[in-house]
Amino acid sequence: MRPWDNASIVARYRTLLPAQRRSIVRAATPELRAELIRAERQLAMDRSPGALAAVLTGGQEMQARHLDLIDQAFIDMAEGRCDRVMLTMPPRHGKSRRASRWAPLWYLRRNPGHRMMIASYSADLADDHGRWIRDAIHTWGDDLGLHLKPGSQAANRFDIVGGEGGLLAAGLVGGLTGRGAHIAIVDDPVKDMADADSPTMRRRAWDWWTSVIQTRLEPAGAICLIQTRWHEDDLAGRILATERDAWRVIDLPALADSPDDPLGRAPGEALWPDRFDAGHHAKTRKRVGERVWGALYMQKPRPPAGGVWQREWIDNARINAVQFSGLDMARIIVAVDPAGGESTVGDETGIVGVARDFDRQLYVLADRSGSMGANDWGLAACRLALELKADAIVVEKNYGGDMAKQVVTQAWEQLRREGVTKGLLMPMILEVTAKVGKRLRAAPVAQLYEQQLVHHVGEYTELEDQMVTWVEGMDSPDRMDAAVHGLTELADPDQLDTLPPGSGDGRFDGRR
Repeated sequence: MRPWDNASIVARYRTLLPAQRRSIVRAATPELRAELIRAERQLAMDRSPGALAAVLTGGQEMQARHLDLIDQAFIDMAEGRCDRVMLTMPPRHGKSRRASRWAPLWYLRRNPGHRMMIASYSADLADDHGRWIRDAIHTWGDDLGLHLKPGSQAANRFDIVGGEGGLLAAGLVGGLTGRGAHIAIVDDPVKDMADADSPTMRRRAWDWWTSVIQTRLEPAGAICLIQTRWHEDDLAGRILATERDAWRVIDLPALADSPDDPLGRAPGEALWPDRFDAGHHAKTRKRVGERVWGALYMQKPRPPAGGVWQREWIDNARINAVQFSGLDMARIIVAVDPAGGESTVGDETGIVGVARDFDRQLYVLADRSGSMGANDWGLAACRLALELKADAIVVEKNYGGDMAKQVVTQAWEQLRREGVTKGLLMPMILEVTAKVGKRLRAAPVAQLYEQQLVHHVGEYTELEDQMVTWVEGMDSPDRMDAAVHGLTELADPDQLDTLPPGSGDGRFDGRR
């Protein structure tokens, strides 16, 4: 056969079914067979990111059923059948290697004129993915049919010869503005548990998500979010809460825990048993603790059990505003835990209103916590005290010295001048100086919840989430700290008989 005949046969060969292709190979001349083998290799690389990896590595790249799901998601994004994909699965299960390395390489091979973005919590991590893809193009460029423009080969930005295609990698605070993407990959937007626990960091990630990455997509663009879950309100959690129906969610816990498991696993079956079987996961669970296991490995940020607070303690004692209106209160106070101090995630000021009736039942009435400066939290605390007709404002002074009392006093004076106080006297200011860590103070208050002595009047989602996800040994968040301060102030000493010796701050001296 003449060369042009071979070319036409190869072109037709690419359109045939596997059985038809095999019959042509068997009848081909040695010269044509060599060309058909090359065509078969190209067809295999086109098939999926995993198939591309298998061809280029000679079958050395690992493959598993959960990685097949990632492959199919990228095929569907490339072919326009899906534009939002969320991958949540445990560490070390190949999600980033497949979705942030092999998949972009596969996509650029199919669409060399398109642009991709990869973003992560840090520029270094995003650059690592970009560097891997760039080096893969250098290594297998002839096989891939891809080559880099000589003047644009940086790890965090490179361009493909022959068009406008290429890749840009950056951190969440990096330079993505002004760029566009046909597919954007957000891989590991949360650095660690401390960032996940920080309302400020969660809000920063959400602001970046809504104002930066969402605005970078081309009209028919797609986006893939890859992460292990850290917190109920992390980026994945907030997306699920606001637009779940718009997303293809591939949620794969380390051990199957649902009859709707994407892989059809039986309950308790491991995700990748060839590498991490159930016995391995049992050891991991013991080593990392319940909160990390529930969040990172099971993709359930709230631990199913084992926290100091249990959600049912709160739910079972909850009352509504109508029920509360028929009760008489002996005391009402506002408790404040200023931002900062021993917590590494202390970037909110906790402001919580609590009360006690004449039967020694305790009530949580309001949560006005938030990120605010000293003047703002002082005003917020005083306004809440006026609203609730509180007799005292409890403020922790460990890390502010006399400033805490001054902040409240000045805020009340400002409201008096503005006519807001309507002649009411300023509530008593009770300064708390904790002699031991907050962790030791939380446990006895949690016991009051277990005994159904504390009633939330309505729902306080953020406060309650902090309570039920907090376990001893973690830094304590400020909403929870404020509630603990207030309830400790109102509880009778015999109700707090689990308070560790020497942990008091003088509030119970002589009281009964």
